[in-house]
Parts: sequence; C-alpha cells; structure tokens
Amino acid sequence: MNYWLNLYKKLHRWPGLILSFILLYFGITGIVMNHRELFAGIDIQRKYMPEVYSYKNWNNAALKGNLIISNDSIIVYGNIGIWVTDSTFKNYRPLHVGFPQGSDYRKVFDIHRTPNGDLYAASLFGLYAYDTVQKVWKKFDLSPDMPRFVAVESIGDSVFALNRSYLFKGKSEGCYTRFERIEINAPVGYQNDVGMFETMWQIHSGEIFGLPGQLFVDFLGLITIFLSTTGIIYFFFPGWIKRRKNRNKTAKKLVSVNKWSLKWHNKTGAWFFAFLVILFFTGMFLRPPLLITIANTRVTPLKFSHLDQPNPWYDKLRDLHYDPDRQVFLLSTSEGMFYMNKKNYQPQFMNIQPPVSVMGINTFEPYRDGAYLIGSFSGLFLWHPSFPEIINYPLGTVYKEQTGSRPIGDFKVSGFIKDTQGNEYMVDYDQGILPLYHQKSFPKMPQNILGECGISLWNFSLEVHTGRIFQNILGIFYILLVPLSGMAGIVVVISGYLLWRKKYKTKNKNRIASS
Repeated sequence: MNYWLNLYKKLHRWPGLILSFILLYFGITGIVMNHRELFAGIDIQRKYMPEVYSYKNWNNAALKGNLIISNDSIIVYGNIGIWVTDSTFKNYRPLHVGFPQGSDYRKVFDIHRTPNGDLYAASLFGLYAYDTVQKVWKKFDLSPDMPRFVAVESIGDSVFALNRSYLFKGKSEGCYTRFERIEINAPVGYQNDVGMFETMWQIHSGEIFGLPGQLFVDFLGLITIFLSTTGIIYFFFPGWIKRRKNRNKTAKKLVSVNKWSLKWHNKTGAWFFAFLVILFFTGMFLRPPLLITIANTRVTPLKFSHLDQPNPWYDKLRDLHYDPDRQVFLLSTSEGMFYMNKKNYQPQFMNIQPPVSVMGINTFEPYRDGAYLIGSFSGLFLWHPSFPEIINYPLGTVYKEQTGSRPIGDFKVSGFIKDTQGNEYMVDYDQGILPLYHQKSFPKMPQNILGECGISLWNFSLEVHTGRIFQNILGIFYILLVPLSGMAGIVVVISGYLLWRKKYKTKNKNRIASS
C-alpha cells in the first residue's frame, strides 16, 4: 500500500508542479481559440511579440494576392486586409471601411472584380461587396454556420462565391446581389468518412457536439486553470505557513486557504479526471510528431455529432477557379482537385493532381496555355490538368512526388503577386516577397501598414497554445512541448485520482472500523 501511495505522490506532485504553469496558459488560450469571432476585435501589437512575428518584406502571410484595376490603381489583400496602391507598390491607402476593427475581421482570401466592375471580397468572417456610392464594404447575410469565404468567380453576369461548405450563385449587382445557396453534389465513389485529425480536433475543442460541446470544453479549461492554481497553492503554502509560525506570525488565513484549496482540488479532480484525460489525449495528436501517425487515417463520423453532416463537402472546400477554355470549374478541396460542370455541379476527380500541403492551397492563379500556378506550404508549382509533368516553378525543375508525411516544401508559399509589367513575385511565409525570374525587388512595407496591422488575439493564443512562440528558446524541440505536456498531464491526472481513491478508501475503512 505504502509503495503505491508513494509512487502516486511522486507522479502527481513534482510533474504536476511543473505542468501547472504550462496548463494555466493552455487553459486560457484554449478558451480564446474556441471562440474566434468573439475575440476577433482584439489585436496585439507585433512589437510586443518575438522578432519572428514582426512583418519584414511582407512575410507572415501579409499579402495573399493583388488585383490590377488600372495602371495606377492596384488592390492588394491578405492578412493585412485590403489596401490600394499604384504601379510602384510604394504608396498605400486602406480600403477597410465597412469591415469591423480587428485583424481577424480583415483577413481576406480573395478579391474579385466582375466584368461590370463590381468588387467582391471573400474574408474569414463573411462575403462582402463594395458600395461605390457610399465608398463602403457591405456584408452579405449568407451562412452564419460557416462564415469563412475563400473564393469569388464570375461567368458573364453571374457571380459565384465559395465558402468552406457551399457554393453561392447570384446575378452580379454589387452589394444588392441576391445569392442562392448550392450544395455541391457528392463525387463518384463518395464515402462518408472523415479524417482522424479532424475527429481529434473536434473532440478536443468540443465542436463535435456543437456549441454545447464547446462550452463544456471551455468549462474544462476553467477546471484546468482551477486545478493548476489550487495545486500550486497546496505545494507552496505549507512551507510558507510553517515559516510564519516559526516567526510567531499569524497564519490562520493561509491555513484556511490551503485547506479549502486541497479539499476542492481533490473533489474537482475526482469529478472531472476522465474528461481531462480525453482532453489531454486528443490534444497530443494535433501537433507533430504524433499528428503524423493519424494524418492519413480515415474514420466513420460519430453518429449525430457535428461531424455527421449530410453535406458531402462540409468544411472541405478550399478554392475555386473558372476555366473558360474547358468551360468547367476547377475546385480545390481538402480531398484533392476536382473539375465541375457549371450546370450540374457534379465534381469529377482530376487524374493529374497538383501538390498541395495538408494545410491547404494559398495560390491558384491562371498561367498560360491552360496551365495554373498552385501554391501552398508544399511550394509553388506549374500544373497543367492535361500533362503529367509538374514543374517546381521557382526552381525550374520537374517535381518528384515526396515520400513521407512532411507537409513543408522548398518554399512555404502564402501568396502570389503580379505587377503591371508582368513581373511575378512569390510570397513566402518566412522570407516574404521573392522575385521570380527577374531582379526587380519588391518595395518595403510602408510605415502606415506596419503601424496598423497587429496580430489577432486568436492567432497569439494559437502560437502560445501550440508552443510555437517558444521556438526561439527551445529551437526545433518546441514541437515536443504539446505531446510531452499531454502525456505528463495524463499521468498527473490519473495518479492524482488514484491517490485520492487510495486515501478515500483508507479513510472510509478507518471510519467504519472506529464505529
């Protein structure tokens, strides 16, 4: 009996002390991440962040693309929002009126201009059209359950907008456009399964059971904070109390707080230990290296959960481009590239697939002669739907399919820019804007953009929650922070519960014996 009690104490006490400080920030940042739109208006200035988070040469996905209106009117967009510049790319003015304050609200994935001159913007929190009379962006009330729009295209006077689950179609009338929602048909051979990663993610966030599930996980986050705090109190207070008593100082309040902390630490841990084990276990698999073990695994969605969707494309759509030569839509999804007739919306899997990172497509630009530039964290590639050879565009070499599960290529492509003279620039997430096949450097970021564009509280929480913010301190070993913390958390919670059970049973036996 004493052996097991001592073992449980050692497993719970010392790892628990170290882990408590880590779990405090896990709990706080996890709650923020679970409600992105709620905190979308809060930004943190980048000057207070580690150097790697500062904008340099348009890095950190500052720009995703540009739209040339005329030689002296060019729209650029991305994480910095929407700005208007001229052919020199040196002078910028914001075009944000109508968007709420906050970096997340102004995160734009696509800007499209229809043949009649209407402007549409696909953003993280909705689809907008520009009112040329009032000089303001106006948001469409379309899809509150899936607000993230990723692409806008047009055919004649028809405009098509894509969010992560549905296609929307309307007659192009600017902010007065009326859209109908289209559920894209299931592809041939469709199987209703989901990725193990997505399953783990939704269990960890609680989204698998909708808003009630998310709120319950928020509650578990508060429980984690409470257990960490009371654990720290119980570790340090006895020594503090003893020192005060040795100095003949009162310690009544400290004793009371210590007893209360121990009592509710034990009770709360016993009530919720099973849920905490599930929370820590699922979190371990959401970052490398354990993520690699489940990355390609497919499972049947849990019945009646948020994953069990009647829409075969729920949260799977990533980008859209209309090919006028082939008269089909090219549809980029988490399941690969498809082509789709504009009349029946029946996707067909393309025989020749472009390389796209599991983190999604970032560049989908027409090149020439029916080819496209496809960019993601796997790199930038010249892809033709009818030719088997795919070119690594920046290197000018034939692409060879990579083995293994590493999602990063030669370049982490987050965008693509083309100026009025036809010069092309690749936007790398780390290095920023790089010229392609010419020597003309891209102008530096101006101060008015640097001063206005912070990092959203949600993104800051993500960097902390995943451990990336500690990369400068821990180096490549930061990737072990999440899995090791998860494993340690499981050990601490289970050992704490077993320790409580042993003491609880012993206490009950002694009570029965004395009676």
